[in-house]
Amino acid sequence: MLTTKNQAIRVLLVDDHEVIRVGLRTVLGQTQSVAVVGEAGTMEDAIQQTQRLKPDVILMDVRLPDGSGIDACREILGALPGTRVIFLTSYADDDSILAAVLAGAQGYVLKEIDSPALIEAILSVAKGQSILDSSVTERALRWLRGIHDLPASPGTDQLSSQEERVVALVAEGKTNKEIAVALGLSDKTVKNYLANVFQKLRITRRAQAAAFFVKRQG
Repeated sequence: MLTTKNQAIRVLLVDDHEVIRVGLRTVLGQTQSVAVVGEAGTMEDAIQQTQRLKPDVILMDVRLPDGSGIDACREILGALPGTRVIFLTSYADDDSILAAVLAGAQGYVLKEIDSPALIEAILSVAKGQSILDSSVTERALRWLRGIHDLPASPGTDQLSSQEERVVALVAEGKTNKEIAVALGLSDKTVKNYLANVFQKLRITRRAQAAAFFVKRQG
């Protein structure tokens, strides 16, 4: 449950760099509307701290030492759907942004954001709004439209069960290496599966494969 307008928004900081967490705590300490209630430097710690502290908003990095912020976001929201997650990251690549949106994140902003804008983003998300950094908004909206507009491909029924599993993991934001570990395959084999998927679906990018998977699930 989110805090009321008379209470400070309880925020958990998740980043593997202590200097960044210290900086964020300093920035957020400038306003009485936000209270940093905890920090985490790993995916496992982020999940544990969320369960213990029940924060209103989590500022989450995409890359963590023991996994990804995407996986942490998905697990956290599965257990505590009332929690709001904002990805605060240096990664502006298409796959990371789309994976964050698919994982249920309510915000995605870059670390270049200035202090007032970051505070405003937290306040907005706590009110139930979804926000994206202006530099990634257009791409994200284009992908979301693409999920609905993606035409059926003649090759969609030709995917093998293993190729379907690979595409599902791509949609979760997994890297080739992570997919290889999950399926007990080599990196090269995963690349070959993806090459076959791209050819069959007549696409060229992982984000398109993720969009295809989401449309199929819908």
